[in-house]
Amino acid sequence: QVQLVESGGGLVQAGGSLRLSCAASGNMFGINAMAWYRQAPGKQRELVATITTGGRTNVVDSVKGRFTISRDNAKNTVYLQMNSLKPEDTAVYYCNVVKITVVTIPIGSWGRGTQVTVSS
Repeated sequence: QVQLVESGGGLVQAGGSLRLSCAASGNMFGINAMAWYRQAPGKQRELVATITTGGRTNVVDSVKGRFTISRDNAKNTVYLQMNSLKPEDTAVYYCNVVKITVVTIPIGSWGRGTQVTVSS
């Protein structure tokens, strides 16, 4: 079992940057793929980025070139570096343990998330 706590969100102006952190507890962190999701008001939760146990990463087209996912297994932490933020990036951001096959499936418990607000 892995428990996750997101942090690093805040209020920034368009064009600014934020670095989100996801701190994990439990001894299974290093053998699980991880992902960042986000949910904007009135919208479905959407997958933003994934990182495998081997360090391979993927991000959705809408954030490609702006967001970078990384992990530090020794620190049991996953990061999301967000640059050139846009108002449409405003959402609550969550991390989770995922199973990646032909699709990405969250298999852990959802944490509180961290709010990211980007002003125009």
